[in-house]
Amino acid sequence: MKTRFKRRVQSIIVVASVLISLTINAQNNAKNKTTEILPPLPQDLEIQIALSALPSHLRDSATVYTLNPDKGFEIARSGTNGFHAFVARTGEDAMRGSWPLTAYRNDILYPISFDNAGAESQMQVFFDIAAMQAKGIPPEEVKLTIQRRYKTQYYKPASRMGISYMLSPIQRTYNNPDENQEVSTLSIPHVMYFAPHIKNEDIGGGKPGGTYPFVILHGAHGYMIQLVGKHEKELIKQHYKRMLTRLCHINNKWCLPE
Repeated sequence: MKTRFKRRVQSIIVVASVLISLTINAQNNAKNKTTEILPPLPQDLEIQIALSALPSHLRDSATVYTLNPDKGFEIARSGTNGFHAFVARTGEDAMRGSWPLTAYRNDILYPISFDNAGAESQMQVFFDIAAMQAKGIPPEEVKLTIQRRYKTQYYKPASRMGISYMLSPIQRTYNNPDENQEVSTLSIPHVMYFAPHIKNEDIGGGKPGGTYPFVILHGAHGYMIQLVGKHEKELIKQHYKRMLTRLCHINNKWCLPE
């Protein structure tokens, strides 16, 4: 009787161990499906790319974040001037529009920075997305969660007027995320000002990508955008020529078009 009972207990333990192993493997596989396509950048390069979003006089004292694919964004260097810079690999624009986000892309890359007001509001969206992706949450679920948070005003607009610099010579992201998921690699250094509830007509705005300022994301989290001039744009590209070459060697989708 004791021998039979002992064998039964051993069988139960073996079955339980197998089930636990299968569960862990399934969880790991599910996470790998969402995170394995997002290899980290070399840290020195990621820091340089992040800082390229800022004008030169703000770079030395800015707080810089790098992406840990297993956790999300982490502070790589603390700053003192109230500006924060990082490289978005899955940005808030992927959360826009009604098209389904069925997979995390490995080619999205755009450097962006915020002042303290933006860091307390808009920047949190990027960090939440990165944290959920690191946990292996499916992209469809992340998009629905972020959209729901916008609707319920979980994400508050900036507490004051502020600025987000995107002066980097390169970005690869969605062309018109409110409509579709097409992406491009472009050099469009620009500055964004927080413009809650401002319409393009309110500022006499021009067409997106044109000479004059224009508004995107109409509503509480809107921005007014001003592109830099052609001469300044070329100077920025020349200054970061080596950085652009390194990026192009890592992923040919990050090569700027001629």
